[in-house]
Amino acid sequence: MIYLDYAATSPVRREVLEAMLPCFTQQYGNPDSLHACGRQAAFALRMARDEIAALLGVQPAEVYFTSGGTEADNWAVRCIAQDGKGGVLLSPIEHAAALQAARFCARYAVCRVGEDGVVSPDHVRDLLSNSGGMSLVCVMAVNNETGCVQPVEELAGAAHAHGAYFFSDCVQAAASCDLKELARHCDALALSAHKVGGPKGVGALIVKKGVPLAPLIAGGEQERGLRGGTSNVAGAVGFARALALAQAEREAFVRHTGSLRDGFEQYILCELGGDVRVDGERRAPNISHLTFARGGTAFLNALDLAGVACSGGAACSAHSALPSHVLMAMGRSEEESLRGVRFSFGMCTSEEEAREAARIVAATYKKFVSA
Repeated sequence: MIYLDYAATSPVRREVLEAMLPCFTQQYGNPDSLHACGRQAAFALRMARDEIAALLGVQPAEVYFTSGGTEADNWAVRCIAQDGKGGVLLSPIEHAAALQAARFCARYAVCRVGEDGVVSPDHVRDLLSNSGGMSLVCVMAVNNETGCVQPVEELAGAAHAHGAYFFSDCVQAAASCDLKELARHCDALALSAHKVGGPKGVGALIVKKGVPLAPLIAGGEQERGLRGGTSNVAGAVGFARALALAQAEREAFVRHTGSLRDGFEQYILCELGGDVRVDGERRAPNISHLTFARGGTAFLNALDLAGVACSGGAACSAHSALPSHVLMAMGRSEEESLRGVRFSFGMCTSEEEAREAARIVAATYKKFVSA
């Protein structure tokens, strides 16, 4: 099996696993317990929070651990500046977690996205000028399906100019983007560990000081009284280690995955011609989203049987028969939006694997359409 689904999840790195092991065998106490075992766990949790804060250029008190990106998106959309006086403006290409969370808000609106998959700051400015007051603008940094990189600095500036806070889902950006630079422009941002070689089930919501944040999960005094539940110390430690490694290797990651993706796409486009198109512009280097003239679930199954692991979009929507909301927002038809395939690369992907995967994809498609 050639694994080309790193945008869905990545394997836990050995360095991360080694950093986590003491939390299961030595520092296993509840960090809220007052005895020595609890204090050891609390220290490990604090060190993880401090490391993540340093990587982002924020204060440790601005880092809130969550169960992952979905919870972080929900928390931000539903609980930042939601006092009933303002609304939420989202892009139509947001993760389903953010779009569905907006339904719980008193008022929300969705902007447009271009055929290139990029949100226009000018359009956001126009909407904010005529919206009657928005308290929060939500646009993800890198789209999880197409990999399209959004102009975060300009979008945040548009939000701030109209008195709104700016939140960005940076889950897919953590491996290829400078998180410190992104955090500089955002009032809040979301991250998830398992996209960068960390464990599943842990993420973070970063909320700058002074930004009003209400609790999403009640039941305890954890996370400064804003997120109840026993802290996932091992997850936080692994998350911090994975994020540090990802940011340290970011330039190498961009070079490696970008080279693999470009070669992969070039071969498929050469072999299939007008039967395939590349989706989006200004893309992150590790994601290739292709729409085929024929495809859908049957083609994905054929690729799986042929030995290539990829996806039809976000993994959390993999079992849905609905067309991609991202492609439809980019102006595609419902039928065309069912035929997109996402291939995503990681540092573990070799040149040989990428070449062989491209050959398999082209050959499988030819066989698929001739059947």
